[in-house]
Amino acid sequence: MNTRLLYFFGLTALASCSAAGESASSTRPNRTPVAYNTVVECTLYDGMSKTSTQLATVTSGMEVQVMDTVDAYFVKARVTKDGKPLTGYMYRTCFPQR
Repeated sequence: MNTRLLYFFGLTALASCSAAGESASSTRPNRTPVAYNTVVECTLYDGMSKTSTQLATVTSGMEVQVMDTVDAYFVKARVTKDGKPLTGYMYRTCFPQR
């Protein structure tokens, strides 16, 4: 009898873990780019530090497509410069607080 109870509770624990994993993946946010307008002049970098290569300078009010929030300081962004799309990283402070 004790072996059956132990087996039953083991299966119940495994089932609850797999159910939690399924619900977490179904609530994943949509990863489509979101258009924002910059509030100050900023730089699009190829990496996530100020010593990274500058890809473009984004003027105030220019539209930028934010693709992902990378960390507390940077977002992955895409801008169009001279008809050519550039993808890189920008500081979060370039955009209004939402």
